[in-house]
Amino acid sequence: MSISNITVFMPSVFTLIGIPGLESVQCLIGIPFCAMYLIGMIGNSMLLIIIKSERSLHEPMYIFLGMLGVTDIALATTIMPKMLGIFWFHVPEIYFESCLLQMWLIHSFQGIESGILMAMALDRYVAICYPLRHGAIFTHQLVTQIGAVITLRAAILVAPCLVLIKCRLQFYHTTIISHCYCEHMAIVKLAAENVRINKIYGLFVAFTVVGFDITFITLSYIQIFITVFRLPQKEARWKAFNTCIAHICVFLQLYSLGLFSFFTHRFGAHVPPYIHILFSSLYLLVPPFLNPLVYGAKTKLIRIHVVKMLCS
Repeated sequence: MSISNITVFMPSVFTLIGIPGLESVQCLIGIPFCAMYLIGMIGNSMLLIIIKSERSLHEPMYIFLGMLGVTDIALATTIMPKMLGIFWFHVPEIYFESCLLQMWLIHSFQGIESGILMAMALDRYVAICYPLRHGAIFTHQLVTQIGAVITLRAAILVAPCLVLIKCRLQFYHTTIISHCYCEHMAIVKLAAENVRINKIYGLFVAFTVVGFDITFITLSYIQIFITVFRLPQKEARWKAFNTCIAHICVFLQLYSLGLFSFFTHRFGAHVPPYIHILFSSLYLLVPPFLNPLVYGAKTKLIRIHVVKMLCS
């Protein structure tokens, strides 16, 4: 589609320009992004193989970790091929429907990942605060039901964003998206119509999912810390706390990047666009890259099985 300043009616194709201001070095930027993606795929795949093959790891904590690995693989794969197509092969065009689908998948997987971290916090809370009841509460059936609810919550809450864009927004100032993937606000800002409802619903979804999950995780860890510090023996306190360290690291790196990206996109008018887009891209690529490294380093059982796999 030709690029013009004339209002476009129901465009069939959008143009993703990548990282505005860094177009000349996008080819180089794609190298570390691709390396992170490949390492993340290998690491998460190894985690899934180990968790599936070792019966000793068929426990709620490791099952949730497997769910997180699947989500990380799916999230990174949703954005990386198109991103590299822009950076390396100069293929910026994306069909309107494909753009909406990518947007729905990205935000759905983000919501699923947040929900899994909340479920992992709940699992640690029960395991540390009520250790004798953990096996009776966290059955495999409950873990499956939690995974299904988390997935449906994210998919259903994000779906109206597609409907509101598809049905309400018909006129666009431009078809150029100043981003390297299709993100909700990046699309909404192109519209030449009143987008207040779209923005309000986007904020509603963000605060409903992330706000609830962060609150729940924080309250869970407050109770965990109170219980841990009441333990009489220092060794017992460290052993209990050590089971949470990996989850706390993953929780902090995910939400710190996510909140920075969220607030700069909506309120950071003076933040250069390339800063926002770099951080929002890292927000989607760093968790799949770091999660298997963090859990592999901090979880003894996984570390032992990784060494066994590499040695064999």
